[in-house]
Amino acid sequence: MSRKVSEKIAGLQGLDTPALRARWDEAFGRPAPKHMSRDLLLRALAYHVQEQAEGGLNKAALRRLTKLAHSDDKGVQAATSPATRLKPGVRLVREWHGEVHEVIVLDEGFDYQGTRYASLSRIARAITGTRWSGPLFFGLRNRASSAAVGADGR
Repeated sequence: MSRKVSEKIAGLQGLDTPALRARWDEAFGRPAPKHMSRDLLLRALAYHVQEQAEGGLNKAALRRLTKLAHSDDKGVQAATSPATRLKPGVRLVREWHGEVHEVIVLDEGFDYQGTRYASLSRIARAITGTRWSGPLFFGLRNRASSAAVGADGR
């Protein structure tokens, strides 16, 4: 990362939430989501700074996002299983009750807070205290596509 980008990101870290919201409006041309936490505002703006300096997503990622954006409300096109395609080293980030949780995809399983887990669902349960679909909890699948998949996986 260039020094200039690092300095811009460091400058963001010193801003309070209203100032970050103002920066969001400047960067994206619309107000930030009402309930977005300061931490997520900061992360999104830092990503935007890096994206502007070093380029955006590759073509494959853009195609995937476009396909997801154009799927119907039931998520028919989005019913693929991205969890099976996660590459080792990928970081999954989820905010839950004001706390940010980060999971790292391993060759076999996942690392969460220094503990290895076999499934995202076990991590979601450790975070929430209740049963969750791990891919749903981490935003890898939407509710409609989860409901479309039966207990037998079809």
